Amino acid sequence: MSAESTAPAVTMDAIVALAKRRGFVFQSSEIYGGLNGFFDYGPLGSELKKNIRDCWWNDMVRRRDDVVGIESSIIMHPKVWEASGHVAGFTDPLVDCKVSKQRYRADQLFFSPVVVDGQTVGYVSALESEKTAADLQAAAESFKRKKAIQGALAPVAPRDFTEAKPEEIPLIPSPATGEPGSLTEPRAFNMMFETHVGPMRDSSAVAYLRPETAQGMFVDFKNVVDTGRVKLPFGIAQIGKSFRNEITPRNFIFRSREFEQMEMEYFISEDADWDTCHKEWIEWCRQWLISVGLPETHLSLYAHPKEKLAFYSKGTVDIMFRYPFGVQELWGIAARGNYDLTQHANASGKPMEYFDEASKKKFVPHVIEPAVGVDRIFLAVLCAGYAEEDVKDDKGNVEKRTVLRLSPRIAPVKVAVLPLLKNKDALTARAKELYRKLQRRYAVFYDEAGAIGRRYRRQDEIGTPWCVTIDFETIEKDGTFTLRERDSMTQKRITEADLFALLEAQVF
Repeated sequence: MSAESTAPAVTMDAIVALAKRRGFVFQSSEIYGGLNGFFDYGPLGSELKKNIRDCWWNDMVRRRDDVVGIESSIIMHPKVWEASGHVAGFTDPLVDCKVSKQRYRADQLFFSPVVVDGQTVGYVSALESEKTAADLQAAAESFKRKKAIQGALAPVAPRDFTEAKPEEIPLIPSPATGEPGSLTEPRAFNMMFETHVGPMRDSSAVAYLRPETAQGMFVDFKNVVDTGRVKLPFGIAQIGKSFRNEITPRNFIFRSREFEQMEMEYFISEDADWDTCHKEWIEWCRQWLISVGLPETHLSLYAHPKEKLAFYSKGTVDIMFRYPFGVQELWGIAARGNYDLTQHANASGKPMEYFDEASKKKFVPHVIEPAVGVDRIFLAVLCAGYAEEDVKDDKGNVEKRTVLRLSPRIAPVKVAVLPLLKNKDALTARAKELYRKLQRRYAVFYDEAGAIGRRYRRQDEIGTPWCVTIDFETIEKDGTFTLRERDSMTQKRITEADLFALLEAQVF
């Protein structure tokens, strides 16, 4: 068989449809109309997500001598979030439309004056997307036509709503209604989910669902130092759920209200070369993404400008990924100085110093923080792996093939075991025997229903790297079986020992 890609660049509609059709991701509470910003992971999705977590944990913690892992509580003492600055400063700018009751993040709502012959004749607005400027330009041209204004239209000059002057706000139309006068001035909106601990519902019982996992590593720093036999430089890693009451969840699972993070705090001496350490972790993270199947061509780096960094930050670089909706942040690597440990030491009254045996000095370590969302990696590997192809069979007939080219490291199913015919007991018995052996170590799938070609297509669509077909040659001759490779669709004879050796080498 041969194949060639015929489809344009992958669309989010195609990804969302595949995710639902094949059981990767469902809308949470779907039978009740769903709940915006929350998602459930189906049989294949939960397996893929687990594989991403396991690969990160194995590479970040188990295969390194300088990183240990913890698991901290989702609900922590509220003073943790006061000390970290989240209670006072963990906010997004919120804008309301008083007519439609829609709410927007001000930094995701863009506007531009409509300028004709050097005069501002009105304003247009658009929500942030990969084509915001084009949308604003089209809206400006439409505005000029509808108002029958003569003259030369200047190119739009997009700004987000946080940059709007007070006198401009009443003139900017709401994206919901298209009419000006209904948008409020931006105001701070704290994104932490508030809850209560214990039987009382008063202010003394207020607590929060954590908006990040990082603070758990900072407040447990001394516990790890005292019990973990660690020496600088060393890291503390954890994987866990976080919750942010996003104003406008969007782009499927890219920005949701409940999500999972993989974070690591790498503690270094106050005299260490933080810049070199920072760069080393940026490259480690980039190479890890490539190792789980993200193409290098889709990755780029964005260094936050100094004027936009927090006052305590020495530098932050984001690894960006080219999603169908634009280039967006995937993994942030920040040099945070000793701010976090110092804040918790001051607020709790408990020292966060480290005693260095070599120099006989006490000091508060500095930290490099690589932080990434499991869900964003999940979406990235789906987008990078999805393809539609025209496939020609041996007779020259053309059919459409949807394939998900997932790395064997993270593919939810590693091998599909397929007896050539389901009504031949010798074939099905040998296939089930092999299936049971593989099942002890790997996620595998047994399928005997339908034509063999159709079974191949089903496995292609869920990203299974290999299919093994048990045929008559297996039981009547040398015991080998057909191994079919997903991406090239090539087939070859292979022994059981060779199959296990292949999996050992490719799945790690």
